[in-house]
Amino acid sequence: MSKVRIPAQLRTLTGGVGELAIEGSTVGEVLKGLDATHAGFAERIFDDEGGLRRFVNVFLDEEDVRFLDGLATPVTDGQTISIVPAVAGG
Repeated sequence: MSKVRIPAQLRTLTGGVGELAIEGSTVGEVLKGLDATHAGFAERIFDDEGGLRRFVNVFLDEEDVRFLDGLATPVTDGQTISIVPAVAGG
């Protein structure tokens, strides 16, 4: 299982839980599994084509998955996936 860190903005979907263990062999499978157990994630993190929304960053351990194999990036037990929404500021 992989650990998924949930940002504060999405914790209403998990009952306030900040980290969950989810099965999957790729980042995409884990994120889809997250939606299967906690409905509402898919519409917040995936675009209409099934890719990551532009304002959602996903890291596998310390690596941005966009610089790896994206949602097809393989994961192994014990790795951590972090969902990090981009925040506007100035």
